[in-house]
Amino acid sequence: MKYFLYVRKSTDEEDRQVLSIEAQLAELHEFARKENLVIAKEFIESKTAKAPRRPLFNEMISLMETSNEKIGILAWHPDRLARNSIDGGKIIYLVDTGKIESLKFLTFWFENTPQGKFMLNIAFGQSKYYIDNLSENVKRGIRQKLRRGEWPALAPPGYLNDLKTHTIIKDPNRAELIKKLFWAYAEGKYSFKYLQKLSLSFGLVSRYENKSLAVSKIQKMLKNPFYYGVFIHRGEMYQGSHEPIISKQLFDKVQEIMKQRGKPRKAKVKLAFAFRGTFNCGECGRSITAEKKTKKSGRTYTYYRCTKKNVVCNQKYLEEQPLIDQLNNLFQKVALNNDLKNKFLREWEKDYKKAQTEKPSAQNLKLELKNLEEKQMRLLDMYLEQTISEEEYTKAKEKIINSKIDLKEKINDFGRKGNNWLEPFKEWILSAHQAVRYANTENL
Repeated sequence: MKYFLYVRKSTDEEDRQVLSIEAQLAELHEFARKENLVIAKEFIESKTAKAPRRPLFNEMISLMETSNEKIGILAWHPDRLARNSIDGGKIIYLVDTGKIESLKFLTFWFENTPQGKFMLNIAFGQSKYYIDNLSENVKRGIRQKLRRGEWPALAPPGYLNDLKTHTIIKDPNRAELIKKLFWAYAEGKYSFKYLQKLSLSFGLVSRYENKSLAVSKIQKMLKNPFYYGVFIHRGEMYQGSHEPIISKQLFDKVQEIMKQRGKPRKAKVKLAFAFRGTFNCGECGRSITAEKKTKKSGRTYTYYRCTKKNVVCNQKYLEEQPLIDQLNNLFQKVALNNDLKNKFLREWEKDYKKAQTEKPSAQNLKLELKNLEEKQMRLLDMYLEQTISEEEYTKAKEKIINSKIDLKEKINDFGRKGNNWLEPFKEWILSAHQAVRYANTENL
């Protein structure tokens, strides 16, 4: 009698402790030699057995069903053949009909008797129970991670999976680069193709290959709410425990631009000039542009000129240094004297004291946040009591979570954004008072 040798090992959790394919082959060949078994064909498969439709297993079964010879199967254990009821049932049926004459395993004893088939059924049942139990344990673990606000999968670009703490942390090398991409697109003038080149210049490349990110990958990143602190799993939004890379305000701005633009125009890479786009021509009102010229001596000069777009203008080029000299003179004219400085500082003091009295507004925001958290708990109760559908619950929950994030950003930024003009304004007063000294320095 001939035997089909079948070995299998998948990368799934259920096969973590199983011998490698090479080790199984070595053990089975040694067993066949000792028992004088003739191996007609080997089937080596790297597929999970928790579901049917394994190509090589099906090929082996098909050969047995059509063969006129007596054929047996040699395997390491019954769970190598089947971990699901369909494939296990096929084996039992072929044994019953005589298509499988013998089954030999290195770690399980079988004989073609009622007791032997009963024990084989139990072995297949145990294999299926192991898979079902493992699946339930995995699902339970995922549910627990979701309750803790942990993303139960591979972290997106800009984040890393911390294998020690089993949490997701910021990637110190890529997080800021992702943030730059969001800011660049939020300007509303760059195409995805340009962002691809920009990301490559940043050093933001594919995780596994040292090449630029695909345009579709960049689009997916810019649409991913994970970066502002939430994630969506199976259609439901969760508040993430990971640290956001961007604010929700920036994310919303990017989504709005993406929605409005459709296919954005290709952005041209322009040279950086200090004053280009800052001034308009005094004669015709058109914009002032700039360009660099290299003389025969090798020295490079920067010139500013009127664009003269659709008009006749008599203004000529102006080299950068004379322009800086004009600006220096202008700074000297607008510098604040001591009297104006003191007057502005007195007004600033009044506004500063007024801002201090507005701090209770932050308390109102915190109270509103608390109300939203209570509302979310009531929403969950309604869902558990089946007074609302899953779709209604998911939509309402997403709305509450986004509102909570908006409030948290307002609370965090209240002291900085609510009165953020005060400190810069004071600095401007002091700087303007020193404008004459600044204007006389080389660095304008």
